[in-house]
Amino acid sequence: MKRAGWLYQSIPAYDNLCLAFWKAAKGKHDRQDVAAFRSDFSGNMQKLRDDLLNHDPDIGHYRFFQVRDPKPRSICAASFPERVLHHAIMNICEPVLEFFAIHDSYACRKGKGTHQAIAGAQKFARGYEWYLKLDVRKYFDSIDHEIMLRELSKRFKDEDLLLLFQKLFDTYHTAPGKGMPIGNLISQHLANFYLSRFDRWLKEVRQVGGYLRYMDDMLIFGQDKSPLKAELVEIRLFLKQELGLELKPNVQLNRCQRGIPFLGFRIFPYCIRLSPASRRRFQRKFRRYERKWIDGEWTEKELDDHVRPLIEFTKAADSVGLRRLVIERFGVSP
Repeated sequence: MKRAGWLYQSIPAYDNLCLAFWKAAKGKHDRQDVAAFRSDFSGNMQKLRDDLLNHDPDIGHYRFFQVRDPKPRSICAASFPERVLHHAIMNICEPVLEFFAIHDSYACRKGKGTHQAIAGAQKFARGYEWYLKLDVRKYFDSIDHEIMLRELSKRFKDEDLLLLFQKLFDTYHTAPGKGMPIGNLISQHLANFYLSRFDRWLKEVRQVGGYLRYMDDMLIFGQDKSPLKAELVEIRLFLKQELGLELKPNVQLNRCQRGIPFLGFRIFPYCIRLSPASRRRFQRKFRRYERKWIDGEWTEKELDDHVRPLIEFTKAADSVGLRRLVIERFGVSP
């Protein structure tokens, strides 16, 4: 693949910055930081443009908070002007990253997502007897900045762009030269890209037919468990030597007919169910949302806005009965 060049100059283009603002503000126009940016729209856009042209982006203004659903994680939220910058960069760079991605990589990609990953996993489960489930230990914390830049330099020959990426990486560390923040647009896209070479190696060098990935959650399929065990040895070695990553110890090797635990679901060849943990979380959230509405903390619209994503999540599973119960209770359209 030919490397892409002369991209940096497109990032500060006014039309690109306007598109980036629209994407960053989508669904958030009533938030204080968005309103503050919009109150001096021309001045803020000019500052973003000038900072980029001067190769001096105003970055690293993060807000940290914890979430515990479904598991404890530290979220790093960039300031709104930085989020506009992130969208401006990805507007230009995403097509290049997309070109290198394999078909069965499902995170942070247009037309992909959780539901498509679940459907892809079920399709493989119908064609193979066994599955191997893997995920990376402390994935975002383990991403190596030097390796990431090396991989990016294989896709981009624009030194100004690579320097901008370097500056972004320098704003966040979990250890010297390591770590990407969870919660930022660029880190999500680049974290997904970081494993793209592994995808290519597995498909083109190891010639594994049944494989898909959602961020660092990976499924490999085979007709017998012995080749999958042998593949696991090679995978551990590649991830360690080439990308500085380690797998979690909870590797799962089992028959597809027993169900594949993946992304909050249990996938069978001809049936998809919510995992017990997802079902409990789903019901717990509804009780909490209902209480906020009853107590007057939320309007009916706010309740509806929170309920709809929960309903949408369950649609990947065979959960019509559960959805009907919720819809009848809350009056949300199916």
